[in-house]
Amino acid sequence: MPARYAKIALTLALAAFALMVTFNNITDYGSNFAFVRHVLSMDTTFPDNAAMYRAISNPALWHAAYWLIIFGEGLSALLLSCGAWSLWRARRADTISFGQAKKWVIGGATVGFLVWFFGFMVVGGEWFLMWQSATWNGQEPAFKFYMALLGVLIFVNQADNELT
Repeated sequence: MPARYAKIALTLALAAFALMVTFNNITDYGSNFAFVRHVLSMDTTFPDNAAMYRAISNPALWHAAYWLIIFGEGLSALLLSCGAWSLWRARRADTISFGQAKKWVIGGATVGFLVWFFGFMVVGGEWFLMWQSATWNGQEPAFKFYMALLGVLIFVNQADNELT
């Protein structure tokens, strides 16, 4: 049972984190919107880099991209919360039932990974060259987020042989 409780607690912690990020991005919209605006406009990348054709200068697209990020973060929070609840409800169940309860955690961690790895590392970091910005580079925080998601995802998916 200790491993099951750990899986529930770690999933709940991830859900709380994703919920707080979503809440902060909605209630303090302007702070992180500035981040998205600068990354997409590529206005703090190396001067005269050859990839400036990728820059987006349309404010409507900046807002759309930011709302897509917020949606992904919120969806991750919701799925991880459902995952923690599902695991809690199945904590005393057989291994098959507990294993089936993990689907929500898998979904939530996958969505979170897509937000913080694909969104921040692939799209922001490489397509929009966020790594070139001394001010608006979110790759290190994103790395911490998606590694935490991956760590919990790996742990949650370990075999559960405590109850038969």
